[in-house]
Amino acid sequence: MDAKRQAATEIVARLRAEDFQAYLVGGCVRDLVMGREPADYDIATDATPAQVVGLYPNALTVGAQFGVVIVPHETGNVEVSTFRSDGRYADGRHPVEVRFAKTPQEDVRRRDFTINGLLLDPATDEVLDYVGGQADIAARRLRTIGDPVERFSEDRLRMLRAVRFAARFEFALEGPVKQAIRGLAPQIREVSAERVRDELIKILTEGRARRGFELLDETGLLAEILPEIKALQGVEQPPEFHPEGDVWIHTLLMLEGLRNPTPTLALGVLLHDVGKPPTFTVRERIRFDNHVEVGARMAEEICAHLRLSTREIERVVDLVRHHLRFKDLPRMKRSTQMRFLRLEGFEEHLELHRLDCLSSHGDLTNYELAKRLLEETPAEVIKPEPLIRGDDLIAHGYAPGPRFKEILRTVEDAQLEGKLHDRAQALRFVAEQYPLAPPGLKS
Repeated sequence: MDAKRQAATEIVARLRAEDFQAYLVGGCVRDLVMGREPADYDIATDATPAQVVGLYPNALTVGAQFGVVIVPHETGNVEVSTFRSDGRYADGRHPVEVRFAKTPQEDVRRRDFTINGLLLDPATDEVLDYVGGQADIAARRLRTIGDPVERFSEDRLRMLRAVRFAARFEFALEGPVKQAIRGLAPQIREVSAERVRDELIKILTEGRARRGFELLDETGLLAEILPEIKALQGVEQPPEFHPEGDVWIHTLLMLEGLRNPTPTLALGVLLHDVGKPPTFTVRERIRFDNHVEVGARMAEEICAHLRLSTREIERVVDLVRHHLRFKDLPRMKRSTQMRFLRLEGFEEHLELHRLDCLSSHGDLTNYELAKRLLEETPAEVIKPEPLIRGDDLIAHGYAPGPRFKEILRTVEDAQLEGKLHDRAQALRFVAEQYPLAPPGLKS
């Protein structure tokens, strides 16, 4: 038994020793039934939050008003929730009234999907299934507990969660579930950007991103949360470069190729061609003039709307802005190549380019060149210590100003090209290329 499960089992045992009911519940039970390793373990009990805190005084009570207490443990926090039956939901997320319940049957009835409504007795490994979750797992289908319109109206984010679970586990969305989402899809706009972002990132990174976005489209959610991605559909591309089809198909193929991506790489893949629809023209052939810069601006707006951090936004925008530069790699000067290789997170740029090639023309020549350069060039050569700095220029009679940047960049170019190797060479180079004006004349 792994340490996290052992910790949760010990908490269950302690609650039961105090004559409370307690079970493992939710996603951890679902994963165990499916033969997967749970990321964490949750517990459901008839003990009230106050009674749980009485047993664990260091417990965190930030969700106690909803019956949730967090019990810290060295292996990770364990969420302990009191059996409850929720009343009416007024804001599409939180129940107006939370009523504590006495039985696990009542508790699971207020949960979202049957596969998440299972309980497990860790002492006997017996699964308690009051909602048909095991049958749905066996049939590989996703159903809500009770009426899907009610469940999704209670918390509209559940529509995105339905898509995520169906994609992640390769389950079918049951007909009434899909129909309910289609009818309620416009209401997803009422969910906070942060909650939408978190679900989108999970869809992108949990291993079935293509299926996830196909389901978002089939349910009508894609047009509501990412109309810019919906707009990729039907945008034709030059067949000599993109035999696979339109921009939507190309993007889906790239999403399908993602393997354990970072959130920024996954978003970069999703958004790399977002500038194509607004720049589509046909002049002799299909063109997307300036689509990279247009796409970079659009990606920045989308990521800002999703409330990504400044650092994450910058990385995604860079991925979009630089994704076509690989085509020029063989013709770049050595200094330009080195500056390209030292882009922050270059491995993500490289992987996006690989996926881009494999999802279109299939030519990996420039990918292999970049990969070889990155592997064979020491870090101190890609980004060497400067041979001279601004203080050196001042000491040799140059007045501070905008020209400093030009001079220092030119010196670094020569250094990266292998033409300059030490400070003395660099200073002689500056004197030759940027001679000081004679005394009495303006420089």
